[in-house]
Amino acid sequence: METTTVKLYSLNYKEAKTYMFALLFIAGNIALPQICHLVPGGGLTWLPIYFFTLIAAYKYGFRVGLLTAILSPLANNVLFGMPPVDVLPIILIKSSLLAAAAAYAAHRSDKVSLLAIVGAVLAYQVAGTFAEWAIVKDFFVAVQDFRIGIPGMLIQIFGGYAVLKAIAKL
Repeated sequence: METTTVKLYSLNYKEAKTYMFALLFIAGNIALPQICHLVPGGGLTWLPIYFFTLIAAYKYGFRVGLLTAILSPLANNVLFGMPPVDVLPIILIKSSLLAAAAAYAAHRSDKVSLLAIVGAVLAYQVAGTFAEWAIVKDFFVAVQDFRIGIPGMLIQIFGGYAVLKAIAKL
């Protein structure tokens, strides 16, 4: 499997760059879901709210990823009513898990690695499924991303890999 050397960062909350990058990725996580929601069921299939969280956490570390993970769904909910309030806690949990998994995968691999990205996506999805199951008490609902969202997970993996390779030297 091909890997590319990447400049990875672990920005802290005292740096202005942390908030600048977070705002950039939050904007992406606001725009992409709006595009996907033009198609019926687009949000459930393409899982767009997670895409830029993956990029943010992998490239710029857990703090930028976590800001993106928390503020993106909240901003989308306030601006557009999506995700709906009743699923917002689950989206926030999954987004936060993704930020942690992607930052950890990047730290461990120290490269743009397809395998590391696959691991991050599977880790947040599996842990998120168990969290969702504990909250909604319905296994069928909890495995929804694995029933409907496989295309979105594939976009996260392969699209995320492509974007991270493209910005690897930045």
